[in-house]
Amino acid sequence: MSQPLDAAHRHCQSLQDAVSTLRRTSLRRLAEWGTHLGTVLPVGGRLLAAGNGGSAAQAQHLTAELVGRYQQDRPAYSAIALHAETSSLTAIGNDYGFGQVFARQVAAHGRPGDVLLLLSTSGRSDNLLAAAETARDAELRVWALTGPRPNPLADAADEAVCVDSPSGATVQEAHLIAVHILCEHFDAVSGAPRTARATAGVPLEVAVADRDGAL
Repeated sequence: MSQPLDAAHRHCQSLQDAVSTLRRTSLRRLAEWGTHLGTVLPVGGRLLAAGNGGSAAQAQHLTAELVGRYQQDRPAYSAIALHAETSSLTAIGNDYGFGQVFARQVAAHGRPGDVLLLLSTSGRSDNLLAAAETARDAELRVWALTGPRPNPLADAADEAVCVDSPSGATVQEAHLIAVHILCEHFDAVSGAPRTARATAGVPLEVAVADRDGAL
C-alpha cells in the first residue's frame, strides 16, 4: 500500500475510533443540549457560539442550522456566531486585545438563560476562556466542545463534550457530528406544540421574557 493511502487509512481509523467513543460516552449529553435549546430558544432565548480557525467554522455551521433549518421547516431562532461579527471582532481586538474579542460580545448580547457554546480542539484558547468567565458571571449556561480532557475550557464550562483524540483534524470532524446530533434533538423538541414546550420547566424563562419586555 502506498504511503499516501497509509495516511488516509490512519485518518479514517482515527475518526472511527473517536466517533465510537463519542457514541459510547456523549450521546446522552448532546441530546440533553438539543432538548435544552429546544425549550429555551422558542421562548426568546439565544445561543451564542464561538471558536477559532476550524472551530469557528463549526460554530458558524451550528448557528446557520438554527437560524435557517437543519432538516425540517420550523421558525427561525436566535443564534449568533461571535467570530463572524467582523467589525466588532476587529474593533475589540484593536482596542482591548485578541483575548477579549468574544468576552466583550458575550457581555453585549448575552442575558441570563441564554447559552454560550465554545468549540476548541485544544481547550486552551485564552479568548474562549475569557468568554466562558464572562458568560458565567452573566448567568449564561456555558457548554464546551473540546479535544481530550483535561483542558481548561472543559473545566470552565458548566458541561463539556470532549473528543478523545490526539489529532486536531479528528476532533474537528467529530465536533461536526456532535453539532448535527444536537440539531437533530433540537428539531425534535422545537417541533413540539408550544404548550408542551411551555411546561418543559425552563428555569430561566422569566429572565428571557424580561429581556424582551414581556414583563
